[in-house]
Amino acid sequence: MEFARRAGWRDSSNVSKIERGVRPASVEHVRLWCAICGASEQRLNELLAEQAAVERMWVTYRQLNRGGLKGAQESVRDRYERVKLMRVYCAHVIPGLLQTRAYTTAALESIRVEQHVEVDDVAEAVAERMDRQRVLRRPDARFVFVLEEQVLHHRVVPAEVHAEQLEHLLAVARWPSVSLGIIPLDAGRTVDGHRVWPEHTFVISDAELVTVELVSGFLSVSQPAEIADYLAVWKRLMALAVTGEKARRIITSVREALDA
Repeated sequence: MEFARRAGWRDSSNVSKIERGVRPASVEHVRLWCAICGASEQRLNELLAEQAAVERMWVTYRQLNRGGLKGAQESVRDRYERVKLMRVYCAHVIPGLLQTRAYTTAALESIRVEQHVEVDDVAEAVAERMDRQRVLRRPDARFVFVLEEQVLHHRVVPAEVHAEQLEHLLAVARWPSVSLGIIPLDAGRTVDGHRVWPEHTFVISDAELVTVELVSGFLSVSQPAEIADYLAVWKRLMALAVTGEKARRIITSVREALDA
């Protein structure tokens, strides 16, 4: 191909791989393309900004936790301290901001094993997450959580840790900056003609960033149109949730079942 020839590439398949998204375009690729095509400095800067945004969209947990779990916890602190409205949806696990120390310890110990993290800094990572929870006391911010009820039932930790975690939820739900909604197991999952299915865990920070937690890493979404999609999903999920005394009754019922 002409581009490959002018780029000095012996393997012209590199061009089609980049075009089809099989191989991500690097900074060097962008600069090379602009040089060959005679793109303006402004266009070069625009494409470099887009390339950087795409590169930041997907981070694997292996990359994130390569140096240990504490660094991964520290990397998000600034976002939590600056946010004015954070909306969190979870279908599988108690959100980090609402976890007890014992629950967080169990969760991070599991992550260290599953992701083969060599550095053992679980205690330091737990301390960082516990310290971050101070943001829930911020008078200038609001944190809204929606949990599928099954999150409350998952017995992934010892009974005493599970019970403490549920009691902590009951306490935190009364804090002025916190709103906690529970989607009941038997909720009719239709809103305005839409079937509302459970989703992957996601967090909307103001209306500027959405992070989605997947099995091998997390996705960061910053394009307005895509954020709008998540806001629409959030609205439907929120419509299914019960709050206040109804939510507390569900949590209390699950807690009492642990003693049965």
